[in-house]
Amino acid sequence: MPIKLVVFDIAGTTVKDDDYVAHAFRNAFVKNGYDISLDQTYPYMGIKKIVAVNAMLAKLGGQSADAGTIYTDFTDEMMDFYTYNASVMPLPYAEEVFQQLKEKGIRIALNTGFPRIIADVIIDRLQWKDKGWVDDTIASDEVEHGRPQPLMIQELMLRASITDPQEVAKVGDTEVDVNEGRNAGCGLVVAVTTGAYTEEQLAAYDPDHIISSLSLLPNLIFNRD
Repeated sequence: MPIKLVVFDIAGTTVKDDDYVAHAFRNAFVKNGYDISLDQTYPYMGIKKIVAVNAMLAKLGGQSADAGTIYTDFTDEMMDFYTYNASVMPLPYAEEVFQQLKEKGIRIALNTGFPRIIADVIIDRLQWKDKGWVDDTIASDEVEHGRPQPLMIQELMLRASITDPQEVAKVGDTEVDVNEGRNAGCGLVVAVTTGAYTEEQLAAYDPDHIISSLSLLPNLIFNRD
């Protein structure tokens, strides 16, 4: 069955992320008196950010009352970074892959663990809507439950009038991206090693394919069994 919709993650999948998100997450905790390491942040990448903050606080035995301030500090740093930092750019081949998919009539959507306010800053900065690369976007604060629950993908399918998840591919760089695709019943789940997880780490979650570059994606979509 041919793929009609590809749902891409943003940071680490289509947008360069040299641990920028992980550093901002750590910084927000450190600023509020929780001295965590960068390694401690990785399991929370890709997750709805307020959920990630609460989960980390619970693991640390911290005060749940701190969650709002930590979340605000994280959001503020990310907003500033994605608005002004010169490091913000598409990952190699992202726009070329968008073009190849669009030429085949395949819809492109972005979903993210970020709230809408951050997602919009990134998309506007890269002008992906204006350039016509992206058909639709959804953020984790626009559904009741973010990843690994399938609600974001299901909403994107509804908007695209797609009823069969086998016609959808999910592409992402984290455990929750893979599990989101599986929970949605996607026909193709592809993990990329350009973000938070290594190939070995991603293999533990059994995606259909693990690729080191988005340039390898079109062949998987166009020539799938």
